[in-house]
Amino acid sequence: MKYEKHVFICTNDKVAPKKCCGSERGMILVNLFKEKMKEKGLNKTMRAQKTGCLDVCAFGPGMVVYPEGVFYGNVTPEDVDEIIESHLENGIPVERLRLPE
Repeated sequence: MKYEKHVFICTNDKVAPKKCCGSERGMILVNLFKEKMKEKGLNKTMRAQKTGCLDVCAFGPGMVVYPEGVFYGNVTPEDVDEIIESHLENGIPVERLRLPE
C-alpha cells in the first residue's frame, strides 16, 4: 500500500436547503491538513485530499480516515492538530468528533 493512512475531506457543494461541507470549510480543512502533515513530514506516508459527498451532510464538514474507516463530523480548523497528533500519529481516534457507525 502506498500510504499508511488516507484522509478524505468532503468539499461537496450543493444547492440549499441541505448543509454542505464545501461551504462549511471543506477546502480550508483540506489545505490545513496538507500543510500541517507536510510540516511534520507525514506527507511521505499519509495523504490528505478533497473528496465528493461522504453522505454525512448533517454533520459537515465531514471527513474519513482510511484504512480504519473512521468518520469525523463538524470538524473545524481548530481540530486539525488534534486529529493529526491523536489519530494519524498515534492511532487513537478523536472520540468527541467521531461519528457513530
